[in-house]
Amino acid sequence: MECTKMNLSKIHHIAIIVSDYEAAKNFYVNKLGFSVIRENYRPERKDWKLDLRVNKHTELEIFAEENPPKRVNRPEACGLRHLAFCVDNLEQTVNELAEVGIECEPIRVDDYQEHLY
Repeated sequence: MECTKMNLSKIHHIAIIVSDYEAAKNFYVNKLGFSVIRENYRPERKDWKLDLRVNKHTELEIFAEENPPKRVNRPEACGLRHLAFCVDNLEQTVNELAEVGIECEPIRVDDYQEHLY
């Protein structure tokens, strides 16, 4: 059976589960500057669902459950490892993040890709 390449040109949204809704909302809205599309408390699930606009093509979906399962304390655990954004000026962005209290890891180059991390 031959597999044809799908035309997946952009990411529509990325979903994450957080343990502290207010802290997550503060981080993504007030510090990173994403705008709120929708914010809903879902009583049947006892959770918050916050949809944020990252850019004209991509949204970030944040789910805040009452008692989410704990994540293994390693980035290599199953699940979301990291979230990466494209920027025009890396140094300027690192400085802007520092101004709002977000510390960045040292910049490193992945041996298998040409992207900066």
